[in-house]
Amino acid sequence: ILTSVVSSASRHQAHQQAGEPKSLWALKDVSFDVNPGEILGIIGRNGAGRSTLLKILSRITKPTTGKIELKGRVGSLLEVGTGFNPELTGRENVYLNGAILGMRRKEISQKFDEIVQFAEVERFIDSPVKYYSSGMYMRLAFGVAAHLDPEILVVDEVLAVGDYSFQKKCLGKMSNVAKQGRTILFVSHNLLALRSLCTRAVLIEQGALVMSGSPGDVVSRYVQSNALASHKKIWTGTLDTTCQITPISIELSTIQNGNLSQLTVDDSFQILFEYSNSIPDSVLQVSLVLYNLEGVCIFNCRSTPKMFPAGIIQQGCTIPGGFLNDDTYTVRIVVVRDTNNGLFDESNVLTFEVHDTERPGGWFGKWMGVTRPSFVWTDFVHHHDNS
Repeated sequence: ILTSVVSSASRHQAHQQAGEPKSLWALKDVSFDVNPGEILGIIGRNGAGRSTLLKILSRITKPTTGKIELKGRVGSLLEVGTGFNPELTGRENVYLNGAILGMRRKEISQKFDEIVQFAEVERFIDSPVKYYSSGMYMRLAFGVAAHLDPEILVVDEVLAVGDYSFQKKCLGKMSNVAKQGRTILFVSHNLLALRSLCTRAVLIEQGALVMSGSPGDVVSRYVQSNALASHKKIWTGTLDTTCQITPISIELSTIQNGNLSQLTVDDSFQILFEYSNSIPDSVLQVSLVLYNLEGVCIFNCRSTPKMFPAGIIQQGCTIPGGFLNDDTYTVRIVVVRDTNNGLFDESNVLTFEVHDTERPGGWFGKWMGVTRPSFVWTDFVHHHDNS
């Protein structure tokens, strides 16, 4: 079951700008082999070309040049509901997907109960899947992809949907599938799960394969390469005194001089924003707005309105450890005068990652929730009166 990609590439048309080429290569000269029993992690930022690669391997997208050699059936789970007909029931979609994989009805029937039990959709298996929640959709889709015995299983961000037990079940199933000698291609932003589950990893940047090696080494390279460019922003150019607010710099720093590329859920850190104010005696307020990669607003933290003189101002916000979940975050900064007059607003000024810490028990799926605060628990024990 050798999966080989040789110089595969896909070309997407882009809007032509003055002096720019007419097209953008989503992948260019990407070549690698995957052997039976391997779990290959594919790492890269959004837009790097990972999804295009998986679509080419799944034969959804045809490469512009190059070729793909696949020895075995491919089961793909690229996004919620891929390959499902929303008008058909869950039962009908199971048989439809099995037929697409080239399985006989008898073979599918032998696996059917196991799939339904895994997906936990027994009550709804005869309802059209268009009425399923995203979690039900994903559970059934993963159950079909993993249980219908494809020699090659392609999984994209399966941990992004579903609760704790489902994520744990998926990771365990993928591990068992690999032990049976089948091949898995696994894409996830959950670097801890990827590092613990995969036997090898590749890093894709701007459509090119830049590294292949052990998951630990590839994850470290990915984190470091992204950290250097995103933890500080300096606005260049001469200060314009005609502007009420002119940004100078914004920077993420650790409280105890730690490694910014290895921030964990337990670390405290600070975001410092420096700007020039040209209006004397202005009542200014700065908002720090944090988003995750899905665009969900995690919080909007505002400074106390305060009167400032004209000049250069630096303000900092400290995010305590034990608050953010492991994820990738972007920062938006807003400056308001007199609590309602917006003077400055810019998104994506910083990008940084918060990593999970090693947890006992052998499960490395993402912790539920957009935050994971460390609240104080109080224990009360009432003793039984045996008299």
